[in-house]
Amino acid sequence: MAKTEAFLSKEDEQEIVQAIVSAEKNTSGEIRVHIEERSEKAPLDRAQEVFFELHMNETKDRNGVLFYVCVADKKFAIIGDEGIDKVVESDFWDCTKDIVISNFKEANFKNGLVEGILRAGERLKKYFPYQSDDMNELSNEISKG
Repeated sequence: MAKTEAFLSKEDEQEIVQAIVSAEKNTSGEIRVHIEERSEKAPLDRAQEVFFELHMNETKDRNGVLFYVCVADKKFAIIGDEGIDKVVESDFWDCTKDIVISNFKEANFKNGLVEGILRAGERLKKYFPYQSDDMNELSNEISKG
């Protein structure tokens, strides 16, 4: 079985998708999770590529957020689109990343992603509050590569 298949159970994946739905009730930001087995690239570089492959740069407010996980290589990154980067402090993602990584170190992969996603939604609320006319611009499903 591939490492990406063993990384999360179907139930875990559904809980993560539910966390995305919950987080997006706080913010107009769009959150996605991408999981792949290997990458020769640095996690931030690969996350940038995936971000564009998933068309996350096409949201109206440029407020997409990607949680990128490379399972076999034990790499992780969180990136936000330029709309977010223009308004938040430079260390904005650090506390969210720390939550995820501390859970990952204990092999609590689902909890790390769920807590990180919920934290991202809460933090983005200040800059990109949920609007009554918000549309879900990106899939909430976990993508795999």
